[in-house]
Amino acid sequence: MLRFLEDRHRQFWLLHSLGWLGFALVAFLGSLFQEMRDAYLLVVALDAYAGWLLTIPLRYFYQRIRSWRPIALIGGVLLASLLTAACWSVIKNFNYWEIYRHGFRPKDWLQYLEQTPVSFYVMLSWSGLYFGVRYYQSLQQEKQKLLTASNKAHEAQLKMLRYQLNPHFLFNTLNAISTLVMLGEADTANKMLSRLSDFLRYSLYKDPIKKVPLQQELHAASLYLEIEKVRFSERLTIVYDIADNTELALVPSLILQPLVENAIKYAVARQAAGGLIAIKARKFGHDLLIEVADNGPGMPIDSGLPKENSGLGLVNTRERLAALYDKNFSLVLTHNQPQGVKVNIRIPFEVEATDEEHS
Repeated sequence: MLRFLEDRHRQFWLLHSLGWLGFALVAFLGSLFQEMRDAYLLVVALDAYAGWLLTIPLRYFYQRIRSWRPIALIGGVLLASLLTAACWSVIKNFNYWEIYRHGFRPKDWLQYLEQTPVSFYVMLSWSGLYFGVRYYQSLQQEKQKLLTASNKAHEAQLKMLRYQLNPHFLFNTLNAISTLVMLGEADTANKMLSRLSDFLRYSLYKDPIKKVPLQQELHAASLYLEIEKVRFSERLTIVYDIADNTELALVPSLILQPLVENAIKYAVARQAAGGLIAIKARKFGHDLLIEVADNGPGMPIDSGLPKENSGLGLVNTRERLAALYDKNFSLVLTHNQPQGVKVNIRIPFEVEATDEEHS
């Protein structure tokens, strides 16, 4: 039904017919108060049908003159409404005299035009409604175009932000695989290459506009971390602390990857003994809280972001969250205790609707 009404051509015929049906109903109800005979019902029906027919050419005439200058347009509408009203007045009087007055003939033919002022008011009202509806439709169409353009720009921005993966990760991984092959550790290299393939497949084929369950994001993060664990071996420790009621919570795809990548780069890689990365998730009220912490050497922090140009991943993540959640989110970088940094994200707690909820 909604698709049927979306067509502007169908909208005209529906509103046009309903309008004249309403006119006939009002005219008939008015005749009841004047105690008119039943024959007047036929007169009202014919008058409304005549008005329905006569205003159809007005539509096509207005389509041709709608680009005229305002003064010319107003003049054209007034003249067209007056001529249509005169024709309608003649038809209405003819119907009334032929049907209700049993073939009465006035002596002066100008009497056929005596209801022209009232008819002109009706036609002018029809014209006003026509242009009002046209203006509203045009306004809605422009809004839809702006919304579509905004959504396309929004989508392009999200894709650009999400695909800004650190190329050093790919270079380091490929170099590590090459080293493993040279050392004769083909099985380890094969496993590392397989995980890299799975991770890249996930990152490329997940729509950045759509959100995914947290458990899928954790799987992608684990693929990334397993690749890095081959590089750092025992120097990298990973701890997960995920509440059971958060695994199905919806999050932006690849939202964890830049956070763990920063932890690898600025915490684990800078320490000879390596480091620890802890990923936590909790539900708090109507929000989902995610934390990625490390025990690295830390960094200067200003207003929840690194002071130096070392937080591209965090800036990228904050821009993605702002694009998806507007102001209903937070991303804060703080000092971890006893050392290191942690990133805390708060987003609305959402879960994918089930079939039962849809039905």
